[in-house]
Amino acid sequence: MLDSWEIKFRPEAETVRRMAKEFAEKEIAPIADRIDRENKYPMDLFEKMARQGLFGMCTEPEYGGSGLDLLTATAAGEEIAKVSMSASLLVNIQSAVTSAPISRFGSKEQKDWYLRDLAAGKRIGAFCLTEPVAGSDAAAIEMKAVREGGHYLLNGTKTLISQGEVADLALVFARTENGGITAFLVDKNASPFRVGSKIDVMGFRGTGTAELVFENCPVPKEKLLGKEGDGFMIAMTTLNESRIGVAGGAVGLSQAAFDVAVDYAKQRKAFGRPIGKFQAIQWMLADMLTQIHAARLLAYHAAYLRDQQRDFIKEASMAKVYSSEVAVEATRRAIQILGGYGYSKDYPLERYYRDAKLLEIGEGTSEIQRLILAREILQL
Repeated sequence: MLDSWEIKFRPEAETVRRMAKEFAEKEIAPIADRIDRENKYPMDLFEKMARQGLFGMCTEPEYGGSGLDLLTATAAGEEIAKVSMSASLLVNIQSAVTSAPISRFGSKEQKDWYLRDLAAGKRIGAFCLTEPVAGSDAAAIEMKAVREGGHYLLNGTKTLISQGEVADLALVFARTENGGITAFLVDKNASPFRVGSKIDVMGFRGTGTAELVFENCPVPKEKLLGKEGDGFMIAMTTLNESRIGVAGGAVGLSQAAFDVAVDYAKQRKAFGRPIGKFQAIQWMLADMLTQIHAARLLAYHAAYLRDQQRDFIKEASMAKVYSSEVAVEATRRAIQILGGYGYSKDYPLERYYRDAKLLEIGEGTSEIQRLILAREILQL
């Protein structure tokens, strides 16, 4: 909407951003409400996104990806989030928290086995860290992995797993006998696990959120990601990077809510004039725009630092906590501007509001982000 102040990217990156925007508006926007309403995993859309190359944006070209930097991928993800946070989550799970750790920590064989298929959508990934007894305190996970000869037996339950309902490749974190946490690549075809229950969530619907149960699940030692005991480090490194994508998604959602509010403020009349003429509405829009642009700059700056191989943990947490809270406030204000219509399903704002709330919880709550920031600031 406000192209005049949008950040300008180098030509290749701008091409990718515009591709994502056009795809989102043509293929995702028309079915976004249906995905939310029916709460069914959109396999048809998943396949279209795979063909569009959205799952392999940051994967190395030798493994079927585009080899883009994170800044470009973040900008593309923002465009997808403007029309559907559920679709945005599919990209994040498939690439940022499944493919990315394999790219960073996997062996040559593991990359050959999985990266091409993940980028092409031939495998559906899941990041399995959260347990019924361990959410923010990830170090408290109880799932066990016991070594028996050339394989490990996994026993335990993971919950609130996005794409869990349909995943056939799970990155699973379990506690090994030495007491440390280890990461495993669990191929459902060779190492069966089951869906315990589908979880009916408030927002980000249609993303296959489920509980996964592992019962004496045999995983060959060759499917261990990194070394035994590296799991916690792998999980935290992955989340630090994926939070940047979450921040970009939050910006996209906030922008979408803002655009709806602006259009309505121009058209809706009260007391004989458009409501945009009233100072109360003007100030809300002014604050929304300022906060959205600040959130966008935080997200892009964190992505830039990561691309430059510089320390970005503080910036990722700042971007994540600020942009997620801006998304909640922007969607709330947009609903307030539309009044009763904003509260109805005639407009997408009630979906935006429900989606926004998860941004303050997933990938590390706002409270956890503030703890990370305090630790980084004080170096304690």
